[in-house]
Parts: sequence; structure tokens; C-alpha cells
Amino acid sequence: MTSRRLPRPRDLAPLLRFKRPVLSAKRRRLESALTIHDLRLAARRVTPRAPFDFGDGAAEGELSLQRARQAFEDVEFHPTVLHDVTEVDTSREVLGRRSSHPFAIAPIGFTRMMHSDGERAGAAAAAAFGIPFTLSTMGTTSIEDVAAVSGEGRRWFQLYLWKDRDRSMALVERARDAGYDTLLVTVDSAVAGARLRDVRNGMTIPPTLTPRTILNAIPRPRWWFDLLTTEPLAFASLDRWSGTVAALVDTMFDPSLGYEDLEWIRAQWPGRIVVKGVQSLHDARRIAATGVDGIVLSNHGGRQLDRAPVPFHLLPQVVREVGDDVEVWVDTGVMSGADIVAAVALGARNVLVGRAYVYGLMAGGRAGVDRSLELLSTQMRRTMRLLGAASLDDLGPHHVRQLRRLVPIE
Repeated sequence: MTSRRLPRPRDLAPLLRFKRPVLSAKRRRLESALTIHDLRLAARRVTPRAPFDFGDGAAEGELSLQRARQAFEDVEFHPTVLHDVTEVDTSREVLGRRSSHPFAIAPIGFTRMMHSDGERAGAAAAAAFGIPFTLSTMGTTSIEDVAAVSGEGRRWFQLYLWKDRDRSMALVERARDAGYDTLLVTVDSAVAGARLRDVRNGMTIPPTLTPRTILNAIPRPRWWFDLLTTEPLAFASLDRWSGTVAALVDTMFDPSLGYEDLEWIRAQWPGRIVVKGVQSLHDARRIAATGVDGIVLSNHGGRQLDRAPVPFHLLPQVVREVGDDVEVWVDTGVMSGADIVAAVALGARNVLVGRAYVYGLMAGGRAGVDRSLELLSTQMRRTMRLLGAASLDDLGPHHVRQLRRLVPIE
């Protein structure tokens, strides 16, 4: 028989440790977020529907985004054992300069609507973390202001080519003068995708304050206070616009964009050029042959053509075909450091992180962006150790198997 006795306080003391209360709601929110999915839930709680859906949503039925995320979830890792992984090196050279991690913040517009810190938070956090930040043509902070907050950090500029070529080049010149070293030329936006959440929410610039919008924002006083007490929202690189984002794209962006335009941009831009929005092996080959420095396998985060190819599925074949000629990057669907490791193992030189950064921004401004980058880094390092890879160069296709749910009917 087991003998029993009443517990004594001095016996319980070593077994119990009470967590010190955290008075800051934002700090509690961020510290309790253990994944990017947690940050998404936190962002949804504190951000009104319209700006949250702008960052979170995709086009039409949002199948492109769902399939891209599913592709990463369907990865099967194959660890190698008995390797010394006491120290793990996540750094690598991207377009001729060392980056602390093989990922960068992707270009996303309208971020000051999602949180008043906007692009300033992303640029400052990226600089402190040692990765590049990409400013969107549709950004809500000026080219020069982003340069000021990023200091010595690396910055890239994402270019939509407009029908008015002179205005496009004026932006390019400002970016050059402000120390941006790379242009990401986006080529998958001949017209705007049907982002139905934005249509239903009346997403305009400035925001359309319908009764529904106001009622949805009332329980989120901090967001409301920030909106009313900071500078009015506008696209920092454009004239003021009173319509929807989709209407702006259709009005200003040029559906006649062709290969000759890449040559024209190259002739005027002294830095690196990366083409973003490549979705087939045929286009990857042809664009690589133009002499650009890199391509991004991307379906625009699922925000343009729904049912588009999954970029991660294209990665191994494209790397085999053109990886010696240009750097091959990938985006869309990245929600963890393990996703980044899988992409690097299959040959991606760099990964663009969009929503994962935006969820952190909405959840906590600059501190939230720091938290999202910290989570991605921690997950990367842990995954690499468990795979037996002490550096990115140790990763290879033997570590990853892509399990496909969508198999073409021959």
C-alpha cells in the first residue's frame, strides 16, 4: 500500500512557479503568439475588418492562396542524423550582399491602413534584423522616409510600370537617389485581381467610413485613435486617389507591358533587377535570358489570378533549368520558418515574406514585426538542427519531398 500524507507548503514551493503578470495588452498578445497563425488571430482581434481583410485576403475564391499554403503543409522532411548542429548559420549572400536570413520582407501596399506604423515599422525591423525590406509602389510611406528609418539597412523598390512611363521613371530615380539597390519589377498585374473581400468592405483610399465600418472599428479603440491622430492615409508615391485599389490598378497600370520594357528599365537603372510574378518554366527561361539578376516565382500572394500555379511546386524544375543563370526566389503561402527551410532546400536563393510580416504589424506595430521575424528565425534554426543542417549550404533536395494533392489529369 502507498502511504499518503497531507502536502506541506514547503514541499509545494519548489514545484510551483507563478508567471509574473504582464500589464501591457500588446506585450501579452505578442508574447503569447507562438506561431505566425497566432499572430494572425491576434491581428484579427485588434484590427477592423476592412484593413484586416485587405492584408489577409486574396482574389475570388482564394484558391491560389489556399493551395500555396497547403503545398508547404504537405512537405515531408527527411532528416540526416549524426551531424554537429551546435551552431547554425542562417546567413547567405543575396544579390551580392550578405543577409542574416534567406528571406526578405515582400512589397505590400497600404500598410498604414493596417497599422499606423506601416512601412516604417517593417523597414526599421528588417534593418535591425539584417534582412532587406521592399517598398511597394502602392506604399503609404514615402521612398525617402523609408530610407531614413532603415538607415544602413538594405532596401529594395517594387515597381509597377504605369502607362505614363515618365512618372514610373521618376519613382525609379527617387529610389536610386535614396539608396535602394534593387528593383523588383512586378509583371503579373495587367489588371487588378477580383479581391472580393475589399469590394464587400468598401476598401478605398481614404477608407470609406460606412456605418458598418464604424461599428466594426468601435470595439478596436487603439486602431481608431491611431487613424484619427496620424497623417491622412494616401499612397505616398502617387497622387491622391478617391476610388478603390482595384480601380487605381486598372486606371494607371499598363497591360501592354512587354519584354522590351525590361530592356528599357535595364538601360536606366544602375542596380539589380528582379522580375516578380513568374508562373511557368517557359517564362522563367525567357526572362532569365534577358539578363535580369533574379526572378520571383509568385502568384502575387493569390491576389491576382485565382487557381494560378503554386509557386513552391514550380521551384525545383525552375531551379534546375535557370538556377545557374539567375537567382530564383519564391513567395506566396509562407507561414513558418520551416516553409522557408523547405524552399531553400529545393533551391530558392531567397524567400519573400508578406502576410507573415503584416500579421505581426497589425498585431503590434513595430514590436509585432519584430515578433514575426523572431518566430521565423527560431523556427528556421530549429528545423535546420532537426534536419542535421548546420548551414543553408547543407540543405538540399534530399531533405524535402513535395507531396502533391493536385495531380494533373493527362
